[in-house]
Formats: sequence, structure tokens, C-alpha cells
Amino acid sequence: MATKIEDDDDAPALSAHALAALQEFITEQRERVENGEEGEVALVSEDWRLSQFWYDRHTAETLVEEIRFLSASSTGSPLPSVACIACPTLYAYLKKNEPDIPAQILEFDKRFEQYGDDFIFYDYNQPEELPSALKHSYKIIVVDPPYLSKECLEKVAKTIFFLANPLDSVLLLLTGEVQKERALELLNVQPCVFRPRHSNKLGNEFLLYTNYDPCGRLGGWETTLK
Repeated sequence: MATKIEDDDDAPALSAHALAALQEFITEQRERVENGEEGEVALVSEDWRLSQFWYDRHTAETLVEEIRFLSASSTGSPLPSVACIACPTLYAYLKKNEPDIPAQILEFDKRFEQYGDDFIFYDYNQPEELPSALKHSYKIIVVDPPYLSKECLEKVAKTIFFLANPLDSVLLLLTGEVQKERALELLNVQPCVFRPRHSNKLGNEFLLYTNYDPCGRLGGWETTLK
């Protein structure tokens, strides 16, 4: 027969540290709900050694909406495939919010093999070491070079030229403001007013560039290059 507990003096109690941690967790969860973040897509943890920084939800969903518009505006059938180069946040949100739009993720991090046939191993140091079937096969390309160096952008540009349909393709480039002039020279892209943001804030100013005039979407192009 169980012994009745007359009082709870011996009941287990959380330490002050554990209570503080629990309260912090509850507060964070409440803030996520209040900010509408409960619908965020789950992602693997960032690996800063690979220069990984995931977009915040607003940025990812804004990009998905632009891709939806571009896809719907594309002539012909089926829907054009989207190449997501080194931007797994976008790929994950695209598959969740617009599952009918075909997309592939080109990534160095093999944790993304979880996406099955959509995963294509990509090393920017080998910019054209990709399946031959992908050559000139994409009408929509989104790329986020892992590093803010001239060498990285030049190599990624080679990948873009390899993948892009030379007659009909659009490019969205996400990279630092420090690459503005170089991006224009290599890829003929201009920055949009819309500013991408990351879940973990970066010290460098980050921009979204396009090789087409978004006509008011994404805030439109900036009027001048600084």
C-alpha cells in the first residue's frame, strides 16, 4: 500500500538555474507564437565552419513569393525548375509553401542528402563539376555564395553560366554589399530595396541582387549604385 505524503517538503524541486532556464524557454515560445514564428520550417543547425547562416522566416517567404510569381509568369509547361545554390533555407521553405514548383538544392553539406534526388553535391571550387543533364536547364536560379571574396563570386558565376538557360533565365543573388560592383561586372545584376535578414544577425550588410527589373516587387531596384 502506498504511503500517503503528508507534506511536500521532500518533493523534488528545480534549482534556481533550472527554473530560470525553464522560464526563458517559456518566454521564447510565447514570443515565437506572438510573432507568428510557430510556422517556421525546421532546418539542420548552422555550421559556421561552412559559412552557413540561415535566412529568417520573412526573408525566406519573400523569396518564395517572388519565385512563385516568376514561375507563374514563365511561358510553357511544365513549371520551370529552380536551382537553389547554397541557400537551403530557401529550398526548405519553397518545398513547404510551393511544393508544386520543382526545385533542386546544390550544396556542399551532405546533411542535405535528406532531400533525396533534389540534393546535388556542389563544391564552388569545382564550379562546373555537375551532372551534364543540368547544363543550361534552369530558368530560375537563386544563389548565395558562401564567402564574400572575389574568387568565390567568380567561381560561382561559372556555375550560374553552366546552369542557366541562355535564352530565358532569371537570377537572384544574395550576397554582401561589398560585392556590389563585382556582381554587376560579372553577372549584370543590380540590388533591390528589399533587405534579406538572417536568423543570426550578420555584421556585413546583405543585399538581394537580380538580373531583371522586379517592377516594384522586392521594393524594386535601387535607383543608383553607391
